[in-house]
Amino acid sequence: MAEPVSTAPRPGIARTGALALVAALVAMWPYTGVIAPGAWTFVVVAVIVVVALSGMAGRALFRRVREGIRSLLTLLVQLIALALALTSLLASETAEFGLLPTAAGIELTGLRLQRAVEEISNGVAPIDATVSMTTAMGLAFSLVALLVDHLLAQRLVVLTVLFTSIVGAVPMLVTFGSINLAWFVLQAVLILVVLRFGARHDRDATRHSPYVAASLIGAAAIAATLFLTPALPLTAPGGGSGTLMTVSADLRLGDDLRRPNEREALTLVTSAATPPYLRLATLSRFDGEIWRPDRSDRNPVEDGFGARPWRDPIDTVEQEVSIKVVGVSSSRLPVPYAAEKISGLPRGWQAMPLNRTVISSTQDAAGADYTVQTATPVPSLEQIRATSAGGAEIVPASDDSLPDVIGDLAREVTAGAGTDYDRLLALQDWFRSEFAYSLDAPVEDGFDGTGADAVAKFLDVRSGYCIHFAGAFALMAQSLDMPVRIVVGYLPGTSTDQKRGDSRVYSVTSDKLHSWPEVHFRGIGWVPFEPTATLGTPTNFVSEAGSGGGDDPDSPTASPSPTAAPSSSSTTGPDRSDEDPGASGGGALPRLDPTPVLLVTAGVLLVMLLPGLGRALRRMMRVSRSRRGDAMSAWREVADTMADLRLPLRSSETARTRAQALVATRGVDAEALRVLVDAVERRSYAERATDGADLSAALTRVIADLETSVSGRRRVLAWLLPASLLRR
Repeated sequence: MAEPVSTAPRPGIARTGALALVAALVAMWPYTGVIAPGAWTFVVVAVIVVVALSGMAGRALFRRVREGIRSLLTLLVQLIALALALTSLLASETAEFGLLPTAAGIELTGLRLQRAVEEISNGVAPIDATVSMTTAMGLAFSLVALLVDHLLAQRLVVLTVLFTSIVGAVPMLVTFGSINLAWFVLQAVLILVVLRFGARHDRDATRHSPYVAASLIGAAAIAATLFLTPALPLTAPGGGSGTLMTVSADLRLGDDLRRPNEREALTLVTSAATPPYLRLATLSRFDGEIWRPDRSDRNPVEDGFGARPWRDPIDTVEQEVSIKVVGVSSSRLPVPYAAEKISGLPRGWQAMPLNRTVISSTQDAAGADYTVQTATPVPSLEQIRATSAGGAEIVPASDDSLPDVIGDLAREVTAGAGTDYDRLLALQDWFRSEFAYSLDAPVEDGFDGTGADAVAKFLDVRSGYCIHFAGAFALMAQSLDMPVRIVVGYLPGTSTDQKRGDSRVYSVTSDKLHSWPEVHFRGIGWVPFEPTATLGTPTNFVSEAGSGGGDDPDSPTASPSPTAAPSSSSTTGPDRSDEDPGASGGGALPRLDPTPVLLVTAGVLLVMLLPGLGRALRRMMRVSRSRRGDAMSAWREVADTMADLRLPLRSSETARTRAQALVATRGVDAEALRVLVDAVERRSYAERATDGADLSAALTRVIADLETSVSGRRRVLAWLLPASLLRR
C-alpha cells in the first residue's frame, strides 16, 4: 500500500514565505519616518502577511505542477487574496458583502490615488496619514510584497536584496532626510539571512558557492556604508567648498543652525544696495503641531509667475539677481521675492505663482546657476496704513486648539495700535525688544518646535531662534484675524571682495538658514516682517512726505531698502566667537578634523575582522569539544577549514576517502588523520558509541598541516572571508 503524500507545506515553501514576509516588513520600516502614524501601517502589514501566506498556500497546493505553471497559479491565488483583503480594508463601503470589489470601489481607489499623488507632491514629511495615503501605501506594498515573494521563490536573491534596499532607501532619498542607521543595520542582517537561506544549494556541489563571497562582500559594503556615510561629505555637482547640505521645506532648522562649522551654501550677484532675502518655500497650513507647505497650481518655470498681485498705484522696484548654488541639496530653488522670470535653468523646474517659489520633482538645486528678474512692491507708509490685512484664502488655526496666552498677549501688545500695519509693527518691535536669540534654550526647556504648546512655552521663556519667533508671530497675527504664512529661506548674504561689473558678489552661508512671517494686505500682497531678535532689520515703510522715524501716524518711518522681504544692513546673529575660526563663508579652508578619518578606519577594520573573529570563536569551541572526545565536532572543523582554504570538498566522499586524499595531495600528517577517522567511524557505526579520548592534539595538527599546504594569500583570505560561516 502506497504511503500517503503529506499536504503540509515543505520546509522550503515555509522558508520562502517567511523570508518574503520579513524582507517586505524591513523595506516598509523607513516609511514610518516620513508618513505620520495611522491606519496605513496596519494596512501595509496586513497585505504583506496576506501575500506571504497566500504564496505559501499556493505553492503547497500546486506543488506537483510544473514550476512555471505553479508560479502563475500561485500568483493568481495571491492576487485573489489581495483583492479581497484590499477591498475589505480600503473600500468596504462600496464592496459586495463588504469583501468583493466593485466598479465603484475601483473608481474610488483611483480618485484616492490621485489625491495621494497631490499630497506627496505638496507635502512635507511627515505626510498626513490620510485615507488616500493609506490606499496608496497599501497598493504600493502589495506590489512590493508580490515581487519580493516571487524573486525569493525563484532564488533570485541578489535581485531581492537590491530591490528591498532601493525600496527602503527611497524615503531618505526623496525627503533629503537624515540616514536611518538602525534600518541600515537591520537591512544588512536581512541581506545576510537572505543570501544564507534564500540561495539555491546543491547538496553534491563543492560547499563554497559564489553566494558565500557575495554574502560577505555585501555585509562588508553595507557595514562600511554605516561608517562612511555619516563621516564623509557629499560633493556638490557645481563644485564649491564645504559639505553639501540638505534643505527641505519644513521648520526643523535647529540641527542645521547648531552645526559647529558653517559652510558656503550659495553666492549671489546684485547691484542693489543690500542683498535680498531668499525664499525656498512658504507654509500656511497649520494643524496645531506642524506648519505645512502651500498647495497651489504649478507651471513650467519658463512660463513665468503670472500677473503681479498688487495694484498700479503701488510703486514697483525691478532688479536682477544672479544666484549659484554651491552647497545645498534641495528640491526647491532659493529665489528672491517677487520672482517674475528665471533664466539659466534646465527643464523640470516648476513655478508656483501663488507664493513665487520654484520646485521640482526631478531636479536638484545643487550646482544650479541662474538669473532671477524680480519686481518688488514698495507701498508708502500711508498706502499700507490705509489698507487692512486680508484677502488671502488661508484657513486659520482653530481658536480652540490654541492656548489662551497666544491671543491674550497679541491683544495686549497691540492694544494701542490703530491699523493692522501698526499692530504688526507693535508685535515685531515687542519680539525684538523683549526676547533673546538662543539656539540652545528651546532644547534645554523642551519646546524645540512650532506647535501651539511650543509657542506658548516660548512666550513664557522668551528665548529661542527664528522658527520660534516666526511661529509665535504667525499665531498671534492669526488670533487678530490676519492671514499669515511662514517663509523658509535664507537671510541676506555677506559682501565679498569680488565684483561683477557694477554688481557685488555676496556669500550666503549655511548658518543663514532662516524663517520669517508674511501677512497679506489687500491690494498690496504679502508683506514680510522680521520679529527675530538680533537678526536682520525690522520692516518699516517710508512715508510719502519724506524719511524719518517713529510710530506716530504723522511721522514718516525709514525703509532700509525697497524690498518686500525684510532687508538687512547687518544680518549677523549673536556672537559666535566660540566657533571654528577656519570655517567661514568666504572660502577659507576649514581646520582638519581627524575624527571622521578615525571613525572610517575603525569601521573598515571592524568590518574586515568580524568574520574572522566569528570563525575563530567557532574553531575554539570545536577544539574544546574535541578535547572531550567529540569526533563529529572535530571532523566538521576539518571540513570547514578545507572550505575556508578553498580546497575541494565533496559531500559524497567518506571520512576515510577524504583522509587518504589529504595525505596524498596536501601532505597532512597520516597518524593525526587516522586518529580522527577512527573516532568518526566509531561514532558513526558502532552501537552505543560514546565519546572517546582527547582528539584536540590530532585536530590541531591536521589544521596546521592544511594551512601550511596552501599559499599565504589563501590563508589571509580564509581569515578575512571564511566561507565556512555560510556553508550549508
